[in-house]
Amino acid sequence: MNDSKAQKQPKAKIAVGPKSSTGKVAVMDTVASQDTIRVRAYELYQNRGGEPGRDEQDWLCAEQEILHRRR
Repeated sequence: MNDSKAQKQPKAKIAVGPKSSTGKVAVMDTVASQDTIRVRAYELYQNRGGEPGRDEQDWLCAEQEILHRRR
């Protein structure tokens, strides 16, 4: 019998950045990173006057900024 409670919960995904020159892999805390990106994306949205329809672009720009800062 399959008990739905007995099924394994999916593991949290961890964003992994490129290897550094020392060969170590940079690992980001996913939840904190998404919160930071979300805040920055909202700032970008507000800075351009709250114009709708560019949420994906705002997210990607914010994500790039945050990832670049952490290198």
